[in-house]
Amino acid sequence: MSKTNNSKAIKTSIGGQAVIEGVMMRGPKKTALSVRLPDNTISTEEWATPDGNKWYKKTPFIRGIFNFVESLTCGYQSLMKAAEKAGLDDEDAEPSKFEKKMREILGDKFMPVLEGCILVFSLCMALFFFAFLPTTIVNLLKGHISHPLFLSALEGLTKIAILVIYLATISNMSDIKRVFMYHGAEHKTIFCYENGEELTVENVRKYTRFHPRCGTSFLVIVLLLSILVSSLVSWDNVWMRVGLKVLCLPVIMSLSYECIKFAGRHDNLFTRILSAPGLWTQRLTTKEPDDNMIEVAIASMKRVIPENPNEALF
Repeated sequence: MSKTNNSKAIKTSIGGQAVIEGVMMRGPKKTALSVRLPDNTISTEEWATPDGNKWYKKTPFIRGIFNFVESLTCGYQSLMKAAEKAGLDDEDAEPSKFEKKMREILGDKFMPVLEGCILVFSLCMALFFFAFLPTTIVNLLKGHISHPLFLSALEGLTKIAILVIYLATISNMSDIKRVFMYHGAEHKTIFCYENGEELTVENVRKYTRFHPRCGTSFLVIVLLLSILVSSLVSWDNVWMRVGLKVLCLPVIMSLSYECIKFAGRHDNLFTRILSAPGLWTQRLTTKEPDDNMIEVAIASMKRVIPENPNEALF
């Protein structure tokens, strides 16, 4: 079921992220993380959402990069907290010699430094697979294909193929599949709230798991815009091409952010076309949740809804 026609329907800025056995919801004032514990109870903690009224978080075509970095950091921290709550962080395990040495050197800064390193490594891997690898592969065909637009189109198709194969592969892993089910619960819960219905399992269950303001849609728009931008970059030197594409990323991400914001505020033919590729991709990154997962998403959502609903509007 898609959005219903409801006189109480609203366009909310509340968003979220699926984590290990849980859901993080981010509202205008509060951010909440709800996790299903091993004893089947739900643990929910909340903290203040960073001030969103600063000029660089409100100015169009500038706010995108800052909000993206903030969301990425918050999401990663929530993921680590969820893993610990769900019992995946084995505190009784014997640390390696390297870990012991690093803890001696860094002290209380060990975990923040470790998390930072993991985040940087993840970003480097993303750049490798979606910036360097496709360009390198297509560059091998320059002797057979000379037109730069054809090369750029083939490079774009390679990026899309890598993304689809990656998502299709991990979606079949049991642990990742459960995260994708929580992802579906997050979307359905937000849709229920946007349609002005009471947040109950029965009400949430009937809504679609595909939402236009999803991070998956953002990623797909980034990918599509990068293909357009890449068509303007020279193929004379592979390293120069990769470097220029990396330098263009902040601009691409800012434009993608504005596209997602626009699609979240409007429902017309243009936004449906704009949202379509991301919604199709969400068939891989979201799964239908069970009722227990919906309960977790509702618990998180209820904590971030402001007393004045207007504060959560676009």
